[in-house]
Amino acid sequence: MKRRIAQFVFCSIVMPAAALAQARKPVAAPVRLILAPTGNLVRFIVREKLIANTIENDAIGTTTAIAGMVVLDARGKVDTTQSKITVQLDSLKSDQSRRDGYIKGRTLETRQFPAAMLVIKDLQGLPATLPTSGTMNLNLVGDLTVHGVTKSVTWVTTVTADATGFSGRATTHLKFEDFNMTQPSVPVLAHVDNDIKLEYDFHFVKQYEL
Repeated sequence: MKRRIAQFVFCSIVMPAAALAQARKPVAAPVRLILAPTGNLVRFIVREKLIANTIENDAIGTTTAIAGMVVLDARGKVDTTQSKITVQLDSLKSDQSRRDGYIKGRTLETRQFPAAMLVIKDLQGLPATLPTSGTMNLNLVGDLTVHGVTKSVTWVTTVTADATGFSGRATTHLKFEDFNMTQPSVPVLAHVDNDIKLEYDFHFVKQYEL
């Protein structure tokens, strides 16, 4: 009888304490991934052939006029209300100013549509606990708005983690008609592929929310 009473008293004291400790177990904090001062660059690559050339070459335009962030909640899921990247398209530059003028004026129409925006919806393959080293292969899924048109786009993404944040490259392919853009056609061009390769070289640093 005394042993049963002792067991009852022990359970009454220890079990609530254990339950309280479980309740106080810390939950992962939300984390904001902000753009580092350097290491962020967007590039487009389109295969073209000039009338004067016998071989094709890549037309490449780049910009570092990028803003935005990625926010992950306490479960490691993307907070879609805050996670977006904006690129100022009127700052794109290639190795030919005439090409740049045509693309901005006739294809992207940057006076009317000066920016592209990517709203990040999901980072498929991202572990719940953010790594601090190593390399990951993810699929970044988001709504991309270009030229006034919004479409869901998947980016194949390679990410390298370190103690401060993440860097890597995200890549996707588009067609001109996907976003109601006019495919370039000028006398000096023999051919322009209907494939736009987009690459985003990124560098984000971690900023934990209080």
